[in-house]
Amino acid sequence: MDKPFDLVIKNARVVRPKRTAVDCLDIAVKDGRIERLAPEIAAEQAKEVFDAKNLLAFPGCVDAHMHIGIYQPLALDAISESKAAAMGGVTSSLNYIRTGRYYLNRNGPYRAFMPEVLKQSEGHFWVDYGYHIAPIEAGHIEEMEHLALEHGVPSFKIFMFYGGYGLHGRSNDQADFLMIGPEDRYDIAHFEFIMRSAQRLMAAHPELAAHVSVSLHCEIAEILNAYTKIVERDRTLTGLHAYSAARPPHSEGLAIWIASYLANETNCLNINLLHLSSRKAIDAAWTMQQVFPHIAFRREVTVGHLLLDTDCECPVHAKVNPPIRPRADVEALWDAVLTRKVDWIVSDHACCSAEQKWSKDDPDNIWLAKAGFGGTEYLLSGVLSEGSKRGMSYNHMAELLSFNPAQRFGLRNKGDIAPGFDADIALVDPHESFVVRAEQSESKQGYTPFEGQELTGRVKSTFLRGALTYNDGNVVGPARGRYLRRPQPGHDK
Repeated sequence: MDKPFDLVIKNARVVRPKRTAVDCLDIAVKDGRIERLAPEIAAEQAKEVFDAKNLLAFPGCVDAHMHIGIYQPLALDAISESKAAAMGGVTSSLNYIRTGRYYLNRNGPYRAFMPEVLKQSEGHFWVDYGYHIAPIEAGHIEEMEHLALEHGVPSFKIFMFYGGYGLHGRSNDQADFLMIGPEDRYDIAHFEFIMRSAQRLMAAHPELAAHVSVSLHCEIAEILNAYTKIVERDRTLTGLHAYSAARPPHSEGLAIWIASYLANETNCLNINLLHLSSRKAIDAAWTMQQVFPHIAFRREVTVGHLLLDTDCECPVHAKVNPPIRPRADVEALWDAVLTRKVDWIVSDHACCSAEQKWSKDDPDNIWLAKAGFGGTEYLLSGVLSEGSKRGMSYNHMAELLSFNPAQRFGLRNKGDIAPGFDADIALVDPHESFVVRAEQSESKQGYTPFEGQELTGRVKSTFLRGALTYNDGNVVGPARGRYLRRPQPGHDK
């Protein structure tokens, strides 16, 4: 007799977004999707049974801000870093990518660039994956419709400081870094035209409109350049304290105001304000929401900015843009999370190996270190550990780690544990504590700025579309990650 289900996960404490309770349920899976939830589903109805042993069952995390292939070849990076994602309960990885230095180290049209990205990605991800694209050259703006329709990429990024300040610090040749021609300018006018193009895309394709968005890294190059000179002369500041002062919070705040005004001017209605790192950034973002209530702003913070501050023990490990901030800013971010001024939490994972991260000649020099670090494997555990201390509900965590980013970016089958949704599930022991050790991660980074932190809440098992991909410390099975064309068609239950 045929059994109606491929898998039944029994004895799970199911955490769903937009709810106020956690329910003890069995989860039935068929053809990679959740078929049924019930207090008791007979084991005999399934080809396979997995006992969740009363662990929390979170919807698999949608890590909506990652970077794959920035510091090592994309195909290799995808393997190790998606394994790290799976061990952390992440089942969907949305990665920012662009032309210019790093990534594929080439310029030119995305019509040639994007097929190569997809070719190098295929078969190398242990989680489902998609991309956000940054229009760097003027010609890229005309390709936004092509990217959305041909590749299912309706989300675009602006790095506001790139025109006049480097990825790792001061730079005198950003045109070379961006690999743009002498007639191109990566400036506020370019950002305006990206927003206008996004608005045209929304108007021309109403079926895509809800998921067409522009994301912004909000810092002002002129302020960064001026303050870096000041801080470099001030010998009283070192490490992350110096780096934070060189990229001051009011630079974030001002950039947010400019971005928001441009969004209003261009009628670009879906704006994502990325990795807000300070009280001033949060205040500016919230103020702009009141000034322009018709714009659907989304506000993002990273697990790194929630778990680290400028006093952390290994400053060069934690160099990132925007910077890790003093403790007062960290607590302001947590207050924004708890008062629902933040829409999602991400890792901003960018694996930068020890060989590349810091200067061999001067390993403690924050100015010579490269920006960015990994952390997707600690996303769920970090939020669960610190959020629980602050009274954050599991349901709220599920919204910020899964449901909200899935809704924004067109992952209609992701972000909830409900009939019709992909069976992406992370089983978590909320009471098991562990000390972060880089050597235990699947990432090839070799270090972590979270080293030595004790987190309470450990991912025990991760299912991707009903297939076990991580279990009790080990990545399981082959690479099953699929490319996420967005928006997805939507669930049918």
